Amino acid sequence: MNMQDSSCRHSRVDVAGTGFAVLDRVYADGDLADETLGGSCGNVLVSLAMLHRHVAPVLALGDDDTGHRLVDEFTQAGATTRYITRHADLRSPVLAQELDTASGRHDFSFVCPETREDLPRYQPISEKELEVALPMLTHCSVFYADRLSDNILEAMRAAEAAGAVIFFEPSAFEDSELFEEALRLATILKYSEDRLGKRLADILTDCVRIVTYGAAGLEVCDRGETIWCEAIDAPTVLDTCGSGDMVSVGVIDWMLTKQFEAACLKATDLLEGVVAGQRLAAENCAYAGARGLFKKRGASYVREVLNARAARF
Repeated sequence: MNMQDSSCRHSRVDVAGTGFAVLDRVYADGDLADETLGGSCGNVLVSLAMLHRHVAPVLALGDDDTGHRLVDEFTQAGATTRYITRHADLRSPVLAQELDTASGRHDFSFVCPETREDLPRYQPISEKELEVALPMLTHCSVFYADRLSDNILEAMRAAEAAGAVIFFEPSAFEDSELFEEALRLATILKYSEDRLGKRLADILTDCVRIVTYGAAGLEVCDRGETIWCEAIDAPTVLDTCGSGDMVSVGVIDWMLTKQFEAACLKATDLLEGVVAGQRLAAENCAYAGARGLFKKRGASYVREVLNARAARF
């Protein structure tokens, strides 16, 4: 065990999280252009690690080459990988992203565009990962999840009971009982109006909501206020993949800087973080891949983009 993993047991973790972390195979105009850690959970956690936040992914991966690559990307970014378990009977998940660079549009598929074979799917954490991670979850400032299962919900309960901010970013309305409990635990609920707006519009929760409307912008609201944030124009649009994830990175990074407490968080508290994330999303559109800006310009430049947020306030 390295010193970073050992110290994780005794020090506070900035962000713990679980959910959709996959190997993204990016096909630009039909040709394989890149293979990298992807999925909203993967993108958000590894980006925050590259920004020197103390990040602890809680994942179940296969004991295969893909799993090794995903763990290595987390390690290279500086994340703690103690809570990632490799299973011999699992295949690590792979997702194909087909990008049209002329329009900046992308499509995702669990079918390989070259062989037409099904790609391995995501598997949520088991009781084994949960048991190992539970002590750490009582010492994290933010817990991020974009998928649900019984064990993920239990992880959310543990983190919430210890006072963590619960950042829930679902991409689909899953099991209704699990989903309703997750909404009760969430401090921040972030979702796409296109995907979940109709399902969530009439559900009342005490959490702060961040509702995204694509290129138009987003709204931040709580029970007392709704604030519209216009999108920031991208200098160049090569690939919009990862834009929503970059907004999440900006918000979480801002919360960690300000050390907000979950119990008193309001919509207005997040505005500077939201704008920072929007700025990051706009810059990222000029590069292929969900974290193209990190790869081409580096984490130091990304930090400059985030720190420029005060200019709009």
